[in-house]
Amino acid sequence: MMSDSVYQRCIDPACGQTYGVEEVRTACGTCGNLLDVAYDWAKLPLPKKLADFEHKWSRRHEPLEYSGVWRFRELLPFAPDDRIVTIGEGQTLLQHARDVAKYVGLTGGELHLQYEGMNPSGSFKDNGMSAAFTHAHTIGAKRAACASTGNTSASLALYCAVTKHMKAVIFIGSGKISYGKLSQALDYGALTVQIAGDFDDAMARVQEISRELGIYLVNSVNPFRLEGQKTIMYRVLEALRWEVPDWIVVPGGNLGNSSAFGKAFIELKELGLVDRLPRLAVINASGANTLYELYERRGVRWDDGKPQPAVCGYYEQLDQQSKRASTIASAIEINRPVNLNKCLRALDAMQGVVREVTDQEIMDAKAQVGAGGLGCEPASAASVAGAKQLLAEGIIGRDERVVCILTGHQLKDPTATVAYHTTDQDKFNEVLGSRGVRRASFANRAVAVNNNLNEIIQAIQLYS
Repeated sequence: MMSDSVYQRCIDPACGQTYGVEEVRTACGTCGNLLDVAYDWAKLPLPKKLADFEHKWSRRHEPLEYSGVWRFRELLPFAPDDRIVTIGEGQTLLQHARDVAKYVGLTGGELHLQYEGMNPSGSFKDNGMSAAFTHAHTIGAKRAACASTGNTSASLALYCAVTKHMKAVIFIGSGKISYGKLSQALDYGALTVQIAGDFDDAMARVQEISRELGIYLVNSVNPFRLEGQKTIMYRVLEALRWEVPDWIVVPGGNLGNSSAFGKAFIELKELGLVDRLPRLAVINASGANTLYELYERRGVRWDDGKPQPAVCGYYEQLDQQSKRASTIASAIEINRPVNLNKCLRALDAMQGVVREVTDQEIMDAKAQVGAGGLGCEPASAASVAGAKQLLAEGIIGRDERVVCILTGHQLKDPTATVAYHTTDQDKFNEVLGSRGVRRASFANRAVAVNNNLNEIIQAIQLYS
């Protein structure tokens, strides 16, 4: 039965249809819109202030307090403690990145990098997967499926392998996944189905298959996934001693993170746990720039989640042109983001902006992040490239506190990294040149020397 304090609700206030938390739904049955996990906070136990969560630090030997998701479970209270699924996700780092700040142009402020690559599967997806698995475990699901550009599949396969709660079925597009990510899904024992097409094709098929076969869908259209991703913002606040930063900058693909971040801050403000919301910047790759095109060029805004003609018209245009997403940042290589309406809501609440960055800008920013000690996959670096652009435009002030989200580990896509730094021009052209990257502005190339002691010493002394 639907709880009177926790339930699922259509995001369109004019509809407002509600469903119990025991139901498996990815859309409203009345109007077809997205769903939220909603709470009647007045009926739930809550902290009086965010700093109250600090008392859990001394209980890190307990699995739920160790988890960077579930130690905040009072703010996502949709499951009983004994049904929660955790594998220690959320042990992530907020790095004060002074050298990257200089590259971005943040001369008087602070740049922080929230490094979600430290999660067990190497990306932010584990935050949401833990929450989705918890819901699936609560309702007794036996199989779980996703469409993926790589990170979701790795996380799903990992949770299935470690917990043994479910079997994983993964849909990927042809040639649209890096080996670093594919190797995880294969190694963890998931059934991987490669279809002819891209992520958008795989996403359409997995939704059909999930409905047809009754498989639990864990893509971010699942509202419980986004509940877990809210906790990335709680950990950012925790690391900043509960002070709200001026900006959150995040890569935009399927728009689950930006949607979750918006929901997190809207709820915290509603509960009086923060006094203001940061501004939000969502960064598309220029080869997969649907949100930028709709938001910045066509003026699409949050309209209570209602379908908008400009959105439908743009998608029809993509179909007519047979336009596919294309970027080296494979994790955000998506033309039809399923969380568009929720992201528009977040942008509205957080005075948001959207930008697009080229693969050249992404790879240069990635090299700068790596030089600071936190290697990230290309999609992650879109946030840093976007922050640099917004500084140059004067949108972000040079004395502001900015948090860029690094969504995935460097080893998610080592091919792109090696190609950027290589001395092999053919390899560079094959991997990056074909994507419009013309130069490796910050390459750290290997030095070739003969197997001769004096030559090796000379090379080292020149480097030093």
